Amino acid sequence: MEKEITVAAKIDQLDAVLEFVNAHLKDVPALAEYESEIDICVEEVFVNIAHYAYGEEKGDATIFCDVNESRALIRLIDRGVAYNPLEREDPDITLSAEERDIGGLGIFMVKIMMDHVSYQRLHD
Repeated sequence: MEKEITVAAKIDQLDAVLEFVNAHLKDVPALAEYESEIDICVEEVFVNIAHYAYGEEKGDATIFCDVNESRALIRLIDRGVAYNPLEREDPDITLSAEERDIGGLGIFMVKIMMDHVSYQRLHD
């Protein structure tokens, strides 16, 4: 069954978001070994929303979590500025940190760690 929580899209809400997700993951023993990876990915997406979706304005983020015995489906939704991070070119990880452009590593990690990642813009 899908559950949801809506929080202010602010960094200080990250712990509440992770607690919400982890509360649902603990109900599924098969997902327990992936909790760290899921936390990293949820944190990356939520922090991006908190930093960039609304600029100086205030806004919310809604997190939906639907788990069953073999998978977790987690959706993060905001009503901020449209931006699809999946369109960004993946960083060249063969370069040193000093040689690489800043940004993009977090969403790259999300794409590697998760089975499926998508972006959808509704109601422009």
